[in-house]
Amino acid sequence: MGLLSKVYELCDCSHSHEKLKKNKQLQTVEIKVRMDCEGCERIVKKSVQGMKGVTQVEVDRKLSKLTVVGYADPNKVLHRVRHRTGKKADLWPYVPYDVVPHPYAPEAYDKKAPPGYVRNVLEDPVASAIARASSTEVKYTTAFSDDNPNACVVM
Repeated sequence: MGLLSKVYELCDCSHSHEKLKKNKQLQTVEIKVRMDCEGCERIVKKSVQGMKGVTQVEVDRKLSKLTVVGYADPNKVLHRVRHRTGKKADLWPYVPYDVVPHPYAPEAYDKKAPPGYVRNVLEDPVASAIARASSTEVKYTTAFSDDNPNACVVM
């Protein structure tokens, strides 16, 4: 019986699929691709729709944004979009301006960014020092806010 069970384990393919799914996690990949018309939008969407591990594809032409949800590697998705469409594609570099303490700092503000978005400077060590609020600045700006019940108390 021991020999037969070993042979069965070697021939059984179900274990390898379970291990593969456990290693990969569901993730969202956002890519910036310039799309001018409905044809471009369709080409970009079709480029990743049949990819292994992709479960959902959304395209926002106004923001030039492609959102891919699935178990696929972000670098492979990015490479596939570049290869299949022939367009310049980059990972989505923007975050909502509410996330950044100083959204209009020179390193964070970008004229090409969609409305309500700025560059993600929190990941960049050089730019994050400029766009990050200092502790004294936070102390003085929150001291006189409407959310602070002790705003009129003398320090």
